[in-house]
Amino acid sequence: MRIGLVGYGTGGRHFHAPFIAAARGVVLSGVVARAEATIARVRADLPDTPIYPSLTAMIEAGGIDAVTITTPPQTRRELVLQAIDAGLHVVADKPFAPSAEAGRELDLAVKRKGVVLGVFHNRRFDADVLTLQKVLSSQKLGRLWRVHSRMDLNDPVTLEAGPTGGLLRDLGSHLVDQMLWLLGPVTSVKADLDIVDHARGRTDASFVLTLNHTSGVHSHLSASKLNRLAVKEFRAYGDAGSFVSSGTDVQAQAIFAGKRPADDLSAWGYEQEDLWGSLLTADGMERIPSEQGRYHAYYEAFASAVATGGPPPVTAEEAIATLCVLDAARLSAREGRTINV
Repeated sequence: MRIGLVGYGTGGRHFHAPFIAAARGVVLSGVVARAEATIARVRADLPDTPIYPSLTAMIEAGGIDAVTITTPPQTRRELVLQAIDAGLHVVADKPFAPSAEAGRELDLAVKRKGVVLGVFHNRRFDADVLTLQKVLSSQKLGRLWRVHSRMDLNDPVTLEAGPTGGLLRDLGSHLVDQMLWLLGPVTSVKADLDIVDHARGRTDASFVLTLNHTSGVHSHLSASKLNRLAVKEFRAYGDAGSFVSSGTDVQAQAIFAGKRPADDLSAWGYEQEDLWGSLLTADGMERIPSEQGRYHAYYEAFASAVATGGPPPVTAEEAIATLCVLDAARLSAREGRTINV
């Protein structure tokens, strides 16, 4: 699958291009970049990859089957629709739409055109999420009661400010998607948002969400970027025991340290042994080996969907369900009440 990358900021450079390069059956066939500094970064990182000034120029040049749209949130809708209209398959970065209603518009456009739209909820492929999934699937916790998910990043410069940004749309998209994937649909949402005044407008800078799932399980999600904390933690409680993991953002840390998955894919994405999670039951404490974090698997699954006509790794319908929860969370925070979904 020949894929073009539209945008080469932090997302395109660190969370898309390296994993496209590592994915089997996928080749990066072009990058859209405009600013001189961005073009220089593309030339340094990807010297053999064509650079285009716009999505229109990339489409006119031909030679691509799909595009990833990883531009700022307020620009994504028009670019996704342009790519769909050109008959291209699309990976849309999160949040792929500002609301569930806007997401349904994109889903309808894709179905009319008959192309594949995948949403880049890549954090389903985090090492700790996949390890938690393994524990939940083992049934060793018995009847599951609740799951806590915390992601505090000491990363204030990447807080997307203003009415189209905010941490709820950013990390909230990932944390909600993870819980929907692991625990199933949500019936109600209670949210508290912490707001800062920013030059671009008032911005939610941290959040706490409580989700009630149709399965009877409840999940509790929190995140921040401004509080000088770096904690990535899961806790799961059931009537037969508990599981706790507190590790690192292992794939992101490796990328920012200059490592690339294609250099040694077999060793990529594992949490170090002293940070493995612990399963505690009547039988005692058991350390649970890390599953492999594998963002590259997203692109392999997307390429398979394009080739076979099957579903992408994260469908538009799944992403719309996440947006429904985020929409309910904003309403809950504004009105100070629990919102039924």
